[in-house]
Amino acid sequence: MTSRHEQWARLRRQLWRPPRPHGEQPRERVVGPLELFYDLVVVVLVAQAAHHLSGELDWHGLGLFAAVFALVWIAWLNGSLHHELHGHEDARGRSMFLLQILVLVPLGAFIPEAGDARGVAFAVDAGVLFAVLALLWLLASRGDSAEFRRPSKLFVTGTALCAVVLAASAALPADARVLTWGALAVVYLAGFVFVLGRAIPEQVVGLSVTDAIAERFGLFIIIVLGENVTGVVDGLAHEPTNALTLAVGLVAVVVGFGAWWTYFDFAGHRLPRPTRAGALQWMMIHLPLTGAVAAMGAAMVGLVEHAHDSRTPAATAWVLCGGTAVVLCATMVLAASLRAWNENLGLYRPLARTSAAMAVLCVGVGAVRPAPLTLGLLLVLFLGIPWGYAVANRVAHAEEVAA
Repeated sequence: MTSRHEQWARLRRQLWRPPRPHGEQPRERVVGPLELFYDLVVVVLVAQAAHHLSGELDWHGLGLFAAVFALVWIAWLNGSLHHELHGHEDARGRSMFLLQILVLVPLGAFIPEAGDARGVAFAVDAGVLFAVLALLWLLASRGDSAEFRRPSKLFVTGTALCAVVLAASAALPADARVLTWGALAVVYLAGFVFVLGRAIPEQVVGLSVTDAIAERFGLFIIIVLGENVTGVVDGLAHEPTNALTLAVGLVAVVVGFGAWWTYFDFAGHRLPRPTRAGALQWMMIHLPLTGAVAAMGAAMVGLVEHAHDSRTPAATAWVLCGGTAVVLCATMVLAASLRAWNENLGLYRPLARTSAAMAVLCVGVGAVRPAPLTLGLLLVLFLGIPWGYAVANRVAHAEEVAA
């Protein structure tokens, strides 16, 4: 008869399994509600950064937004990849996500004043967050076989050093602190690419992009796109209701919708080429792409608030038009990493040229700064032209096949 000790041991093994070793990543799995909850928590931080940017649309505000957003995105990437490679849907997996969430929540509260009064608190909390991530990767690395030990050690060391630098930045003046955050994000990502780019093939099994990872990245884009709608709603809520203001708000929503169809029609939910270069390009380009979408949402507040102006304010025009240009270009760079790119060069090459041309026009509109309604309509047009080309290409291809 099974003893009570054996029953508890069996229950513990079911609820608190050790991290999954490298190389045992499931190729097919369903993204669970735990991961979606984690993504929503992270997007709350993105919303805080975008909301602050909407009230400080200048170079200082953009610099702070870029630094904070990059750190938040890197933390999200770390947490997502850790669960993908090593996590289980058990009590341990829930606890690991909960631990990160408990650190992320106060970090979100510090973001609006991260460049000023709460910069010290943000630096210390961000240091704690990266220390937690380093600990999670360290615990997972304990089960590594020989071929994975070196890249795991480098990754854990780099993440731990990032935690130390973040915490130490609390002692710096405000501007130097923000500059340190931005430089640290760049160095960390460069190290990530270097370590995985130089590793032997057997050591980069974790770099393979599965359907679940592609879905996670796509869902994160969708949730951040919700900030576009939030920006419009915030703008409309603080302005008198009239036809022009409402029209500008709705056109702004269509611009956000255009960012959605650009990403998902041309690149989203598609796997990169099965090479380390393809996977790295696919992952890294999501950072500027997602950041641009969030910045567009921040600029939409000002677009609605100035609906009756004869010219769009310079900062609003540049951020919104520049963000749209980045979405167009980044999506094509992302598409160039896909398996579908080589399979359909007849579509993607001219589509990339068309998108680049539309991005240049977006920047031109930002420089001219027409009235908010005109600016919004032009952005909808520029986003619609690549989509229209893709539809025409598909129709022509279908007619050729039919003939």
